[in-house]
Amino acid sequence: MGDKPARWGLMSTARINERLIPCLKRSERNELIAVASRSQNAANRYAAAHGIPKAYGSYDEMLADPAVDVVYISLPNGMHTEWSVRCAEAGKHVLCEKPLALSVEQVDQLREAADRCGVTIQEATMMRFHAQTSYVRKLVAEEAIGEVRMGRGLFTFTLERPGDIRLDPAMGGGSIWDLGSYCVSFARTVLQVEPVEVFAVQTTGPTGIDMSFSGHLKFSTGAFFHFFSSFASFTQVDADLLGTAGYLHLDLPWVNRVNQSANLRLVREAGAREASTFGDGLGNRKTERRVFVGVDAYQDEVESMAATVLDGAAPVISLEDSRANVAAITALCRSAREGRPVVL
Repeated sequence: MGDKPARWGLMSTARINERLIPCLKRSERNELIAVASRSQNAANRYAAAHGIPKAYGSYDEMLADPAVDVVYISLPNGMHTEWSVRCAEAGKHVLCEKPLALSVEQVDQLREAADRCGVTIQEATMMRFHAQTSYVRKLVAEEAIGEVRMGRGLFTFTLERPGDIRLDPAMGGGSIWDLGSYCVSFARTVLQVEPVEVFAVQTTGPTGIDMSFSGHLKFSTGAFFHFFSSFASFTQVDADLLGTAGYLHLDLPWVNRVNQSANLRLVREAGAREASTFGDGLGNRKTERRVFVGVDAYQDEVESMAATVLDGAAPVISLEDSRANVAAITALCRSAREGRPVVL
């Protein structure tokens, strides 16, 4: 594509767009040129409010615009597969909000469409583009905390908006798909291995989606990872990893707040290891901290997509990676429904 920037269109006027719009406008390699909504009036209002040159009253109209190179899909979960395929068939590259799809069969559809049409389809799991995630993965690979034995993740808040699309089971609603997917992706990414067995329980709401979801993943390495996601709890976001020789704590593992630092705490033994029993060994420790200041992982996300589109760089999140995440989540959902462990 030469020296021209990647030109983007937004598919929908969802609130999450507001995280990417400033990043696209700041970027030297990306240009935001269009937005599409289900009505022309809505598209016009949104384009005027955000300084977007083109407004389309249907998604198909934007796909017919040859000037659009990349489409950011922020539609409800249940619409991701259909419109990612339609974008691919229109010759557009796709950055689609997580979860990329709701079944492995749908991911296979996307892979077939991407290969057939010669475009990139990538999942927009912002956390995966954050420098902190890469750093934790490096620490684990280097056994900075020894062999990982257990991980834990929390991602919760209270959802009090009747009619919110995340409460609609037909659209892939539920806390597991919205919040828990980050926890599952984090565990798989930093451990660099896939779960072999999962078990889960859930509390469902009036619409039938899970309002709270507790998931447990077992890995072939002997590590376990437990997470809790909820639309009905006090807001909490954090993660831990416990190994044979240390402990990691992250206070913002999957939330991007540009004005708030992400803090990583690494606790290890100081000096010779003690043969500890109950209460012993707790004083023989050293703590190291790593602070990620002013990181905007959404900026990194759009710049990475530009590198893929313009330079042919490999996507950060491959379709195989997204497929494995969907496989783990669907197994967790099955376990919660059936009340038994599920082997992957």
